[in-house]
Amino acid sequence: MEEKQFCLFMHLSQFASIFIPTAGIILPLVMWLTAKGDSPMADAHGRIILNWNISSFIYAILSVALIFVFIGIFTLIALAIVWFLFPIIGCIKASQGETWKYPLSIPFFSVTRS
Repeated sequence: MEEKQFCLFMHLSQFASIFIPTAGIILPLVMWLTAKGDSPMADAHGRIILNWNISSFIYAILSVALIFVFIGIFTLIALAIVWFLFPIIGCIKASQGETWKYPLSIPFFSVTRS
């Protein structure tokens, strides 16, 4: 499989959570771990996706906590929108051979541009 296609599928694999809970976290993680040594591009995209998955999990926990002050429902809605949009944008960028760091991602893993 071509590098660009692999990275594209890695971004799309996040949507697996729609059908199987946590699959959208585990699948891109496994894809990244299997390809990171062979492809700098896959390594960069995997790190970007992993940063986003961890960040969005933290944001979801904070949003649930904020429900008690009536702000959390709005942040959860916003998070759901960007959770859907960011992987699509990442997928498009990957198909063009570019890396795109998801906005709002906390950089747990440093990313070097491919």
